[in-house]
Amino acid sequence: MTMRAALPVGLLVAGLLAAGPAAAAGCARPLFLTFDTGHMGVAPLVAEVLRRQQVQVTFFLANERTQTDGGSLDAQWAPWWRARVAEGHLFASHTFDHVYWRADRADGGFEVRPSAGPQAGVRSTMSAAQYCAELARPAARLAEIAGRPAMAALFRAPGGKTSPALLAAASRCGWTHVGWSPAGFLGDELSSDRHPNDRLLKQALRDIRPGDILLAHLGIWSRQEVWAPAVLEPLIVGLKARGHCFATLTEHPELGEAARRPAPTSSPSRP
Repeated sequence: MTMRAALPVGLLVAGLLAAGPAAAAGCARPLFLTFDTGHMGVAPLVAEVLRRQQVQVTFFLANERTQTDGGSLDAQWAPWWRARVAEGHLFASHTFDHVYWRADRADGGFEVRPSAGPQAGVRSTMSAAQYCAELARPAARLAEIAGRPAMAALFRAPGGKTSPALLAAASRCGWTHVGWSPAGFLGDELSSDRHPNDRLLKQALRDIRPGDILLAHLGIWSRQEVWAPAVLEPLIVGLKARGHCFATLTEHPELGEAARRPAPTSSPSRP
């Protein structure tokens, strides 16, 4: 059984900082930290940590409901995303309306359920072409925000829920799917009671290995003990102390080629 850490997070950070400098860029133990959008309540603090630790990440963008009753890609958050583009982070699609795949259809389409947008919570259908257009909508929105195309040809299906047919359809229109490593699931979606922050931190520091893709979010509605930034900075510091470095998916040995391609262009509206 995993035991809870005895030290408060602040003391743990101080101890890890004393362990030695972070690994230099280009180290032999790379990690790929990724963030999916969420309610955005912790987004400013996440950005502070990434700047302070000089870590670049890959963001997966959807227009999810925020704590201010807007959307994570709306005008309120445009300056935040514009700043992240200027900092050199990588961006990928998470479908505009955070569309969950539910099932394949015999006609080549899919049963889906968005968790955001006008059809939030409604089970409906999409053709393969409509799903491709949905993937392209965040790319179009980010280009509006940044003043230039700024998204890679990568996507992550909400919840990681896919099928071979969905992945094939996305591939045909130029998108490559990105999951995460088993140890890279950082647990910010889990129950705070059963998975407190100090336990999640200890588990991640113990289990993460070079080459892992790590997954966290910019705010999770259901978690009571906020994961970020409480765990984020001690996790980064601790992994650096173990000789790891951080890179965007452009440096990933299997996904790098797709990450260096611009996102496919398509109408930002569903057909």
